Amino acid sequence: MKVAIGCDHIVTDIKNHIKEYLENKGFEVVDCGTYDFERTHYPIYGKRVAEKVVTGECDLGVVMCGTGVGITNAVQKVKGARCALVGDVAAAKYAKEVLDCNVIGVGGRVSGVGAIEDIMDAYFSTEYNKTPENDALISKINNLIDRTDYIGDNHFFDEFLEKWDRGEYHD
Repeated sequence: MKVAIGCDHIVTDIKNHIKEYLENKGFEVVDCGTYDFERTHYPIYGKRVAEKVVTGECDLGVVMCGTGVGITNAVQKVKGARCALVGDVAAAKYAKEVLDCNVIGVGGRVSGVGAIEDIMDAYFSTEYNKTPENDALISKINNLIDRTDYIGDNHFFDEFLEKWDRGEYHD
């Protein structure tokens, strides 16, 4: 599996560690930068990772900055990227199994390296659970891209709320 990885200057050391960790597990890792600790802007590297994934050059992506918040938002702006900011194993599994996220984000300064390794293991070992419901939810989310006609539409997710009210969701 080919994985794109990118970060800002705050967590270059952690990105380098995770890159090596993934390579030792047999992944081919494409390093999208940054490569040093010189101040830079995280959106550059989030965009690079997302583009590698949505064009098919890489299968999945990993991004990180100090908190993970900024760089995951940058990834989300690339059409076709589905990125989740996760801080634990359960969230990593959910991101892949239910939402079919093709990029995962972590906060390098808020999650320890050991936790990030566990998150990577969980994310990369989890398969998307293709169900009509999961596909419908992802389709709804994807349909938000390049549209504004849903703004103010308080009924956009009604079908899912109706299922909730009927007790069809079991966590």
